[in-house]
Amino acid sequence: MMLCTAGEKNVVAHPLWLRLCHWVNAVAIVLMIMSGWRIFNASPIYNFRFPDQITIGGWLGGALQWHFAAMWLFGINGIIYILMNIITGRFKKRFWPLSFSGFYNDTLNALKGRLGHADIYNYNMVQKYAYLSMIFSGVMLVMSGLVMWKSVQFPFIRTILFGYDTARYIHFFSMSFICMFVVIHLVMVILVPKTFLLMIRGRTWGNHGKK
Repeated sequence: MMLCTAGEKNVVAHPLWLRLCHWVNAVAIVLMIMSGWRIFNASPIYNFRFPDQITIGGWLGGALQWHFAAMWLFGINGIIYILMNIITGRFKKRFWPLSFSGFYNDTLNALKGRLGHADIYNYNMVQKYAYLSMIFSGVMLVMSGLVMWKSVQFPFIRTILFGYDTARYIHFFSMSFICMFVVIHLVMVILVPKTFLLMIRGRTWGNHGKK
C-alpha cells in the first residue's frame, strides 16, 4: 500500500469504497435537492418558492419520481458507508476522540485564518463535528422522508419525530443543513484543491505516516 521515493510515502488516505460512496452520495444529494425544491414548491411550508430553473421533475409527479429514485440511492449508499466505517474501524480512527474545547479552539483558528491544512490525512476538530453532523442530518433526512412518504407504515418513526407535520420541518431543516454543508465543503475544496485530487486518487505524495 505504500511506496517510498526520496523519503516520501505514497499513503492511501481514502480507500476505493469510501471514494465510491462519496461520489454516489454527491449525485444522490444533488438529485434530492433539486427534485425536493420542486416538491416544496407544490406545498411550501414557508412563504417562498424556489425558481423552477433550479429544480428537476417538471411537475410534482415527475419530481416525486426523481426524489424517490434518489432516496433509494442515498439511503442504500448511506448504509454501506456507515457499515464500512464501522467494520474497517475508520470511525474510531478518523472521528475519535472528540473534544468541545478542541472544537472551540479550531473554530476560532478557522475564523482567524490560522487553521492549517498541511495534514490532509487527519481531520481537525471542526471537520470531525461537521462530518458527524452531516451523517446525523442524513439519518434524520431519511427518517423524516419515510414518515412523509409512508406515514401509516412507519408509525414508530412518526411518533419519535412528533408527527407528520413536525417531520416535514425536520426534513426541510435537515436538507437545509446539508445544502449549507455542501456550499462550505465546495469553498474549502477551492481553498485546498489537493483534497479534491485526494478524493479521486485516494492518495497523494507527501511526508505522512498514517493511513
